[in-house]
Amino acid sequence: MPSQPETYEVVIAERAIGADGVVQLELKTSDGRPLPDFEPGAHIDVHLPNGLVRQYSLCNYQPAPDTYEIAIGLADASRGGSTYVHESVLEGHKLQISAPRNNFALVPDASTYVFIAGGIGITPILSMIRWCEMSRKRWRLLYTVRSRKRAAYLDQLLAFDRDNILLHFDDEKQGYADVAKFIADLDAQDHIYCCGPEPLMNAVEKSAHAHPKHAVHFERFSAPSSDKQAPSDTFVVRLIRSKLEITIPEDKSILECLEDAGVLMPFSCREGLCRSCETAVCAGVPDHRDYVLTDEEQASNKTMMICVSRAKSSVLDLDL
Repeated sequence: MPSQPETYEVVIAERAIGADGVVQLELKTSDGRPLPDFEPGAHIDVHLPNGLVRQYSLCNYQPAPDTYEIAIGLADASRGGSTYVHESVLEGHKLQISAPRNNFALVPDASTYVFIAGGIGITPILSMIRWCEMSRKRWRLLYTVRSRKRAAYLDQLLAFDRDNILLHFDDEKQGYADVAKFIADLDAQDHIYCCGPEPLMNAVEKSAHAHPKHAVHFERFSAPSSDKQAPSDTFVVRLIRSKLEITIPEDKSILECLEDAGVLMPFSCREGLCRSCETAVCAGVPDHRDYVLTDEEQASNKTMMICVSRAKSSVLDLDL
């Protein structure tokens, strides 16, 4: 039976209002021990007392950290996570968190790191900027927010070299940022990192169409609303180590069917975004429908996200 990932108990050492609709939390271990190391762009799973599990990017960056910093924006259409944090999570409360995972990792050798953040999407980008500063790497940032009062970490950003930063407040500019202008004339060795709402990422994807695909990176908070998955036939999953055979109907995911069969797998987002349910493939051809595997990883067919991905073959063998 698959083991559940290790969790850590942390205490909320500090809680602050970082901007309109943004709560910042500083997390420390209950016993004062160091927390696991992480690289910029990493996130943690936060197990909320109401039973929900949510992923939040780490904003700080330091070797041997004794603190994790996260910020939670109040979602307009909250499914319960951000609302609970804003209304019920207080300084001194204890939470269970996962070790950091990174689906948005920095390459170490970009000529310039070109960051584009929208709203609360500044959270992983801020960690990356701090790494760039410590590593003496060239970077520049476009930070676009609906209004100045909603801009998280604005005071910290203004402490960096202002020549590196372009701030855009939609209400003051009476429109959206000109993404195409910001990323014009990029060097082929420059890497773009974008995190924010779907319209911003769509604009970056369109504007960067001529840039090398491997040098354009996105961190998504939710599956694209316009992404319509193709229908899928029923197929069979064989669990090699468990010696089980399970039929997956058209209207259920592999993860849901495993749960129905009593096979408890790690999961979190159920949207193919967080990599919690990544599972090794022994045989068969997956139909990849996730948003975290690279094109090369999908082509290798070595692993799949069982919360959303399905099968192109009639039988799929999994290392479970």
